[in-house]
Amino acid sequence: MAGLHLKKPRTLSPGSRVALVSPSWGGPGTIPHRFDMGVRELRERFGFEVVEMAHTRAEADWVWRNPEARADDINAAFADSTIDGIIASIGGDDSVRVLPFIDTNVMADNPKVFMGFSDTTTLHVLALLSGLQTFYGPSVMAGIAENGGMFPYTEEWLRRTIMSTRAPGDIEPAPEWTCEMVRWEDQSRANRRRTMQPNQGRKWLQGTGRVEGHLVGGCLDVLEMLKGTQWWPEPDIWDGAVFYWETSEDGMPPATVGYILRNYGMLGVFDRIVGMAVGRPDAYTTEQRAALPEVVRHIIADEFGRPDLPVVMDLDFGHTYPQITLPNGGRIVLDPQADKVTLPDPATV
Repeated sequence: MAGLHLKKPRTLSPGSRVALVSPSWGGPGTIPHRFDMGVRELRERFGFEVVEMAHTRAEADWVWRNPEARADDINAAFADSTIDGIIASIGGDDSVRVLPFIDTNVMADNPKVFMGFSDTTTLHVLALLSGLQTFYGPSVMAGIAENGGMFPYTEEWLRRTIMSTRAPGDIEPAPEWTCEMVRWEDQSRANRRRTMQPNQGRKWLQGTGRVEGHLVGGCLDVLEMLKGTQWWPEPDIWDGAVFYWETSEDGMPPATVGYILRNYGMLGVFDRIVGMAVGRPDAYTTEQRAALPEVVRHIIADEFGRPDLPVVMDLDFGHTYPQITLPNGGRIVLDPQADKVTLPDPATV
C-alpha cells in the first residue's frame, strides 16, 4: 500500500471552538486545578474557545462505570458543526471500552482535529481505520498543562501541526527534557519548572537507507489491548508504514518490550513496514535505557532478519516532556545518513 488516503481536518486558529473530552480516566473531576491549568493555556496561549462536554468533569468512578457516556461526548463533539477540534483531557487505561459505542460514520463524515496520547491510542487507531488523520500529541492535563507553563517546544510543535497549513518539516530534538514525577495534587509546584536534563538527541539504531511512510502506532502498552479485537489494524494498514511507538509511565521493562515486539514479528508487521520511530522511554533506570536499544535490535535484526530496517530511537514524543505532535496516519521521512526525521506534508487543510 503506497500510503493511506485519509481525510485531514481543518486548521485550528485563535477563536476556534475546541471540545475537551475524557475518554479514559476521569482526571478533570479528580484534580480539577490541573485540568484548569490546561484550559487556561488553551484559552490564553492559543486563543481557543473551550467547550467542555457533558461528562468531561464527571467523577472518576462514574466515568469508569460509564464508557458509553464517554463515547457520547466524543460522538457529540464530532457531530457538532460548530466545534473545530477535540482534545483528550488525559489518558488512562481503559479507553478500549469506549470503542464499541463510537459512531465511526460521524467521525469520518466530520473530520476535525482530534489530539491526545497514551491511552488515547485506541481512538487514534479507530480513526485511522475510519479514514481520518488524527494527532498523537499533548493532552489537556499532561503536556498542555505543565508546571511553570507549557514548554515552548511543545507549543511550537502543536502550532506547526494543528495550527498551520504548512508542512511541519524537520524534527529537531528538544534542547532538554524531563521525566521528573511531581504530584499534580501539590499546588505549590504548579508554577515551578520540573528538573530538566540535557537532551543527547535521537539515536539511529540501524539502517542506512532513506525511507518514507505513513505513521501507524501509539503507546505500546495500549496497542496490546487491541490485539485480537476487530479494531486491530489489518495487515494492509502496515504496508509501507513507519511504526511509531513509545512506552507509558508504568516503565515497561526492556525484556517485556522485546516480548511484545516479537509478537509483532510473528504477526508479519516487520515484513510490511519500512521504518520504526521510537519515543524516549519514561520511568527507566540508566541500566534500562542502555538495555532497550539492544533488545529492539536483537528482535528486529537477529530474530526477524531486518537489519536493513531504519530504526530511530529517543524521539521527543510520548511520556517524557516536552513533546512533539505527530500526525497519526500522516507521512514521515526517516533519513539515517542525513540524520533527518521529517514531516513533509501539511497536517491540516
